[in-house]
Amino acid sequence: MNESLKALLDLLDLEQIEHEIFRGRSPEERRQRVFGGQVAGQALVAAGRTVPVNRPVHSLHAYFIRPGDPLVPIVYTVDRVRDGRSFTTRRVTAIQQGKAIFVMSASFQIVEDGPSHQAAMPEVAPPETLPTSLERLRPIFGETGAAEFVHQRPFDVRHATPLTWEAAKDPSLTTPESKVWLRVDGELPDDPLLHVCLMTYASDLTLLDTVLLNHGLAWGDRRTMGASLDHAMWFHRPFRADEWLLYYQDTPFAGGARGLARGQVFTRSGDLVVSVMQEGLIRTKD
Repeated sequence: MNESLKALLDLLDLEQIEHEIFRGRSPEERRQRVFGGQVAGQALVAAGRTVPVNRPVHSLHAYFIRPGDPLVPIVYTVDRVRDGRSFTTRRVTAIQQGKAIFVMSASFQIVEDGPSHQAAMPEVAPPETLPTSLERLRPIFGETGAAEFVHQRPFDVRHATPLTWEAAKDPSLTTPESKVWLRVDGELPDDPLLHVCLMTYASDLTLLDTVLLNHGLAWGDRRTMGASLDHAMWFHRPFRADEWLLYYQDTPFAGGARGLARGQVFTRSGDLVVSVMQEGLIRTKD
């Protein structure tokens, strides 16, 4: 297990400071605001700790209200909205300096049988045949910059489609689709809640990039700025975040300074395990 993964697991291990009140912190990194996937993952940890273990999460819907300050601890309050026979609902509010920065509703369900179907997994090259993130980023940012970027990520991420920085330099590479293999860089314990919280964190890493990829834009190109506005996830089947998962993403719409992206997460054997939707703020200047 590498140091960045250990640090992430530590961030997800929230401190309980009162009944249904938890406190989280941010990594010691030079960021202007808290990473949205971190807040969503921590909020799901807080909600999950108030729900019986035999009721896995099946969906979450969240809004990013204000940018989070990475230097200030985040307090998560959990509201027990419903405890029914089959479903449990929780509402989580993330607070900094007395103001809500994030709200999330999460629903948990007992395991039941029913009709079953799924979308087919798209064709993609196996992850072992693809270059690592360091190898892809080295020509763009140089050895030092690429190494620093990869070191901050607790996930092994391998792109089967162009990077935003590549498409920003070569318009022929623009595409509305993105295929990314990912897994945490280490072995995890058998805790289903931990695996879904890690996927919640990872789901925000590349999703809005798909909108940029379709327009030849990239974060850090000095003309593009953005932020996550809302985020929704549906968890279909159990999975492990320490095994390869294909994150297939596409963008059906962009306009009004907003971009919509959606994702499907498949196991290597082709099982659809997670669906994701996100709308983000995207502004550009000359």
